[in-house]
Amino acid sequence: MLSKKKVFTSITLLILSILVNLLSHNSFFVENNYSSNFYVSFSKIWRALFSWIPFSFGDVLYLLLVIWLVYAVIKLLRFKNKINYFKDNWKGICLNTFIKLSCIYIIFNIFWGLNYNRLGVAHQINLKIEKYTKEELIAMNEILVQKMNACKNNLLVTKQVDFTSQEMFLQTKNAYDTATKKYPFLAYKNASIKKSMWGWLGNYLGFLGYYNPFTGEAQVNTTGPKFTQPFTTCHEVAHQLGYAKEMEANFVGYLAASNSNNTAFQYAVYADLFLYANKTLYYADTTAAMDLRKYLMPEVLTDFKNLRLFYGQHKSIFEPVVRFIYGKFLEQNEQPLGNLSYDEVTAFIIAYHKKYGTI
Repeated sequence: MLSKKKVFTSITLLILSILVNLLSHNSFFVENNYSSNFYVSFSKIWRALFSWIPFSFGDVLYLLLVIWLVYAVIKLLRFKNKINYFKDNWKGICLNTFIKLSCIYIIFNIFWGLNYNRLGVAHQINLKIEKYTKEELIAMNEILVQKMNACKNNLLVTKQVDFTSQEMFLQTKNAYDTATKKYPFLAYKNASIKKSMWGWLGNYLGFLGYYNPFTGEAQVNTTGPKFTQPFTTCHEVAHQLGYAKEMEANFVGYLAASNSNNTAFQYAVYADLFLYANKTLYYADTTAAMDLRKYLMPEVLTDFKNLRLFYGQHKSIFEPVVRFIYGKFLEQNEQPLGNLSYDEVTAFIIAYHKKYGTI
């Protein structure tokens, strides 16, 4: 017989889940009351709780979760008379599962998830995102080629050496502080950026960084190609600031990295934007996309070659599965293009250039 307490808890969680879902459909409410008010204060406090820990506490929680799941599966497999047990207790099992999933759903959305439904950074800077032409795409590719070459040349002339992870995290905070002078809503307090404990695993699963909404930590895979890491870090901080959609996190990361006084950050963001824009152009005009690559400095081409080699050396049967699952997750969270949502930053950059005449 089901306990009245569990039934009451389930009904309460169901009502709360429905309420959260209804609120998520009102983007104006989410933007003005959650993302720009509650979340700003809540996230600063939440980051402060874990920022002082020298390692990623969220990664430890992930490890404990995996251990618990393995234990639960082994326990289930060793359990005798499984069929009879499920027949006799299916109501209680379903109720317990519903309670756990509802708690995760509610906590995830309150802690961060509602940001998927906000109006976003384009609304904040009054940027009109429109469908762009092939000519505009080609022009943006040309600009990015010039930006990359200039940054790479500067790095070669100044002979800038690679910085440590902690130096990079500090430079990321400085980049956001500089960007805040133009865009006050990008204020980044109580920085909490950590090296991923599972970077080696991430290389085979296909991630260079990720955000943990349950601890407020931004994790960066520091075992990947060095030249990509500054922009990856800026991207993950954008998630911390409440920009959940991937194209928005890319664009906010651009606003920060392009305002950095560190050329490596500028090079990282322009290289990343070029890869998105050039890939999009490749599908529209393969010849134009390949021709534009001929204007890249040999050192830039070497970086891209090393990036391809890195991915080639870390291919695994699990990466496509992870990409598929994550793509479906994005689709369910206001990003119908799934994994291709990252590429949509190109539309933001073109719109930004139209409005301000620069990138």
